[in-house]
Formats: sequence, C-alpha cells, structure tokens
Amino acid sequence: MADFAARYARALADVVLGGSIPADQVNAQLQDFLSTLAESADLRQALFNPALAVDVRVRVIDALAPRLHLDRDVRNFLAVLLRHDRMNAIEEIVADFRAEVDRRQGISEVEVISARRLDADERSQMEQHVARLAGTRVRARFREDNGLIGGAVVRIGSTIYDGSVRGRLDRMKQELIAG
Repeated sequence: MADFAARYARALADVVLGGSIPADQVNAQLQDFLSTLAESADLRQALFNPALAVDVRVRVIDALAPRLHLDRDVRNFLAVLLRHDRMNAIEEIVADFRAEVDRRQGISEVEVISARRLDADERSQMEQHVARLAGTRVRARFREDNGLIGGAVVRIGSTIYDGSVRGRLDRMKQELIAG
C-alpha cells in the first residue's frame, strides 16, 4: 500500500464522515466510476493522457459526473486526484477508503467459507455469530469450498477460525502423530 493512497483515503473519509452523504452512497458512486473506467478505453485514454491539460481532464470528469450521479464531494475528490497526478492509483485509494470507513465505523470485513451454499437465514445467523466473535459489526463475504466436507472457516482480518470437518480431522491427525 502506498503511503499517499492511505493519505488520500483518510482525507476522503474525513470529508464523507463529516458531511451529509452516506458512506455507502459514496462507495457506490466510486464503484460506478471504477466500472465505467474499466469498461471505457476512451475514458482511460482521456484521464490518463499526460498530453491533455489537467483542466481538460477535469472537464471530462465534470461531463461524466451527472451521468453517474456523482455527488459534489466525489467529483471534487476525483478532480483532486487528477490535479495531483494520482488517478493511476484510484483503485488502491478507493480500497483504502473503504477500509478506513469500515475501521472508523467499527465494521470488520470477514470471509466465511462453508462446505455448502448457505441460505439467507443461515447467512444471517452466521453473520450474527461472527459479529459476536469479532466484537464488531461485520460485512461478510461468503463462498463455498466442497473440500471442507462440513462446517465452516471464518477469516477475520489475519485471524482464521477453522470449524470445518477437514480442519478437525487435520488437528486430530496432528495430535495422534505428536502423542
């Protein structure tokens, strides 16, 4: 992670959390911008072309803002990135922004890997259990791994809680070898 990316992310978080627009709305607008940028070679050419004057590139953002329904603060943030030649790090800055907002709001990003697809009720129960385990609110990403046999593995930051059948069998195997 580049130090400057974290600084820009913290500055945007300061503006967003101190303002009137909800952070999830800013996230959605930034994601729309990133998607549009990824899909349009012409837009990338216009924004990343150093031969174009910065004011011209800012006008491109200004033309795009109403179509993407970008809030004034999001538009201004993108203009600052252009003016400071940081647009090439937009993805990293946005990821850092999301992490910073989550940190400030006491939300932990968690990954839940289960042996089978969990239905909505099971996901909700798992999120509640993981929130108690983490001691924070959580934003969970779910995925399946049929190699687990049963149970689930939960990753909260760098901590892994392995409640899978495969994990239990591996631990039993280690105990038998050691004992």
